[in-house]
Amino acid sequence: MAMVFINKAILMQYPYSMTLLTLQQLVTTLLIYFGRAFGLTQARPLTLYTAKRLLPLSLFYNANVAFALASLKGINIPMYIALKRLTPLAVLIAGIFCGKGKPSVQVSLSVTLTAVGVIIAALGDFSLDLLGYSLALISVFFQTAYLVLVERSAAEDGLSSVELMYYNSFLSLPVLVFLITFTGEFTLAIALLTAKLESLIFFVVLILSLVMGIVLNFTMFLCTVVNSALTTTIVGVLKGVGSTTLGFILLGGVEVHALNVTGLVINTIGGIWYSMAKYWQKKNKPLLVRWKTPPKETDAKN
Repeated sequence: MAMVFINKAILMQYPYSMTLLTLQQLVTTLLIYFGRAFGLTQARPLTLYTAKRLLPLSLFYNANVAFALASLKGINIPMYIALKRLTPLAVLIAGIFCGKGKPSVQVSLSVTLTAVGVIIAALGDFSLDLLGYSLALISVFFQTAYLVLVERSAAEDGLSSVELMYYNSFLSLPVLVFLITFTGEFTLAIALLTAKLESLIFFVVLILSLVMGIVLNFTMFLCTVVNSALTTTIVGVLKGVGSTTLGFILLGGVEVHALNVTGLVINTIGGIWYSMAKYWQKKNKPLLVRWKTPPKETDAKN
């Protein structure tokens, strides 16, 4: 929840979002590499076959983060979170087209209710920053794509969350370095970073941004591998309720209307409904399997 606020704070002082993303991926790669060297983490060496399969995932991931950070520079936190909460519906639709099958009625209705809550909440506060909203919606598309690919890669290739995170960061670095160099951001970013490092507050916020970004990515990969892409997005929706509330209170600039409160309540109910539906679905599945198991043949002596 605090990650959004830290990103917003760092971007207010350091607007070079692509450089921040590059630093985060570099630190992630180095941490896992040296952790593997000292036996603290387990990750198999990256093969050419795995690199080819994960390259689209890496591109979608970085596009998602880049567009998300860029949108944060133009829109406030409550509206950013409201737009990002459309991701579960996008993941649900993508899962149907990717052959995962049609979800249960309760799952479909709960996710739809979550999206309806987003729209109602957003109607009370929409400003006219069309660029910021467009960037956030593009980020939703890329987030949906990479979460679906994470789930598929874990299932088909047997990759752990640490391996997915390591390979993703490693594959991202060449693309990100090329982009910040080609756009001319690198020179400006380094100059500003050198000047800003004299400020202790900026340095602390920068370190927090890098560390929490790594922790958030790991938990997101882990949740997607263990559960599903849809579950990860729903957890994000529930987490975003607190972020939205704090965004109204701490940052100001957003008026609270009846539509905001109504939308947030509906959004939260949808998230809780989804969690309950998935819980009962998993709980009843073993019973269904046992019921379908044919009875053992009785002993001939009986």
